[in-house]
Amino acid sequence: MKFLDQARVYIQSGAGGAGSVSFRREKNLEFGGPDGGNGGRGGDVIIECVDGLNTLIDYRYRQHFKAGTGTHGMGRQRSGPEGNDVVLTVPVGTQVFEEDNETMIADMTEVGQKVVLLEGGNGGFGNMHFKTSTNQSPRRANPGIEAVDKWIWLRLKLIADAGLVGLPNAGKSTFLSAVSAAKPKIADYPFTTLHPNLGVVKIGERDFVLADIPGLIEGAHEGAGIGDRFLGHIERTRSIVHLIDGTQEDVVGAYKTIRGELAAYGHGLDTKIEILALNKVDAISEEDREEKLAALRKASGGEVLAISAVSHLNTDKVLYKIIGTIDAAKKQLEDEANASLEEDWAP
Repeated sequence: MKFLDQARVYIQSGAGGAGSVSFRREKNLEFGGPDGGNGGRGGDVIIECVDGLNTLIDYRYRQHFKAGTGTHGMGRQRSGPEGNDVVLTVPVGTQVFEEDNETMIADMTEVGQKVVLLEGGNGGFGNMHFKTSTNQSPRRANPGIEAVDKWIWLRLKLIADAGLVGLPNAGKSTFLSAVSAAKPKIADYPFTTLHPNLGVVKIGERDFVLADIPGLIEGAHEGAGIGDRFLGHIERTRSIVHLIDGTQEDVVGAYKTIRGELAAYGHGLDTKIEILALNKVDAISEEDREEKLAALRKASGGEVLAISAVSHLNTDKVLYKIIGTIDAAKKQLEDEANASLEEDWAP
């Protein structure tokens, strides 16, 4: 299945059916009177978050969605049936924006979540509705409310616990394939990964979701390389695993390049917890390894792990650090919830 994380869609609600003007005329019936029914209500446009999807590829082949129109009212006091709703199914993590692609309408974060994007028009009243003691034979009926339409943007941001970042060929896809059952494309040329990949990592009795995004290069926030559009997929992560290729000469320059791109992108990516790892250390000498680790510790001001995704050297240390960030985030949410309850409590 192809990956698509953004789509522009046209939606239109259903128009309401018109009311009917009708009079009851039957043999041997002295007083007939108005009997026009009401028009049916138009259908709604609904977006629903479902399980089992991880792409918006369906909206590449179909971009127009129109709800059903309400049926007109009829004589003999018959009201028209309502129009059918139209439902757009999207994966977890989809955000819905107005046509300007900036104003958010909804953020679909849970399976089963539903949001009405456009409501169908109400049906018009038939002449039976307007009968009063002073107006026994009304000859008017209301038209149904017209349909409403607009263009919207669907933007998918994958929900993962941690995300892999780094320059092209830093070993991100190899790391993902080594610690999960995911099978990303791996090759010895830049930009092997062209779209984000997800993998479920299991270690001990714990499991979490790890996201691998295409490599970044200097100027990615300005569109260089693949650009930074895929960084949105790690906005929801609790931590970032920053992999650096240990076989390159300037590891500090590589570190600063990625940190600069994260800061330029914004949305809090540069403030997330960072797990820094020097990858491919089994391909360099021990002296070179220690020199590069010391340089990275000085540049980052924190701990740097020496790992090899190919030989699985110290990959478990990275995974346990990720679990630590997940637990810390959960504890922080619980503490904030408890503090909120204490503030709201009153004797």
